[in-house]
Amino acid sequence: MRRRQFLQTAAAVSAGCLCHASLPTGQAAGVADQYAGLKTADYLGELTTLAKVVDRKVFTEGPCCDRAGNVYFTSTEVNKILKWDGKELTTFRENSGGANGLLFDQQGRLVACEGVAGRVTRTDLSTGGIEVLVDQFNGHPLGAPNDLCFDAKGRIYFTSRLPNLDPAKGNVNSVYRIDVDGKVAQVVHAPDIHMPNGIVISPDDKTLYLIEAHPQADFNRCILSFPLQADGTLGKGTRLIDFYPGRSGDGMAIDEQGNLYVAAGLHAPRKTSETLDTRPGIHVISPSGKLLAFVQTPEDTITNCRFGGADLKTLYITCGSLLLSLPTKIAGKASYRPEK
Repeated sequence: MRRRQFLQTAAAVSAGCLCHASLPTGQAAGVADQYAGLKTADYLGELTTLAKVVDRKVFTEGPCCDRAGNVYFTSTEVNKILKWDGKELTTFRENSGGANGLLFDQQGRLVACEGVAGRVTRTDLSTGGIEVLVDQFNGHPLGAPNDLCFDAKGRIYFTSRLPNLDPAKGNVNSVYRIDVDGKVAQVVHAPDIHMPNGIVISPDDKTLYLIEAHPQADFNRCILSFPLQADGTLGKGTRLIDFYPGRSGDGMAIDEQGNLYVAAGLHAPRKTSETLDTRPGIHVISPSGKLLAFVQTPEDTITNCRFGGADLKTLYITCGSLLLSLPTKIAGKASYRPEK
């Protein structure tokens, strides 16, 4: 979803959702008082800028890595998927449908949330063929698919947002699951969630984490934790950590020990109710909701991150016009490295 579309959707959704205080809270609001005394060096190394995107408009998102180590990410404002091979930045795909979140499956196919086209696609890199996995649910448009993850069975979970507030009139903000046979299910939706964004599943396949990133006042800016059942359904969600009143997380990744690496915060206000209480950068958060480490990123807006590299100990980050890398002491979840 493009920046302007996101804010228009946020304004529409703010008319009818539950306020952020209505969900179960296991943590004091905000992370502003948690930055002191962090042992960041135990988790993260030094930040490096790999590439700067230059175009008529730039807003980067969705980094992910193939098995060879190439980094793919999106430039949403100009409908491109870009590729960084370690030396050169090139355009992998034009007319990307407003692709946002990307991720490789275990077969080495690139799955994309196309926010403008309103669909989730899968690209076979060997042939260039693009398969549409889903573009509607219950006869209504999806809205804007945003980010995605996989479980151990190969099922795809993705977030999607749109202005509609009435389930009787069509789809609302939701998390969906695409089964391996292609069937699609809605696993959680508004008003139980407000503005779904980044999404990951724990290494043991028992927990689904969801970022809520509503920019308007009194709505969720937090990470929710849901028990994930064997059949792909979700149990009751609880709040793991709260970013309110600062900017919430956007995208996130997860390491092999279940810690979350969350892209969150702002350098400067952006005409929303979001404050600067959440610092701009990568936040490492434990499975119990404790802030463990933080590294600040250099420009707005930090959006997403994924593990890559031969040992899965490099975090690739999209941040404004930049592609960044950050060494980690703990390897990412093993499935971030495709089998093919």
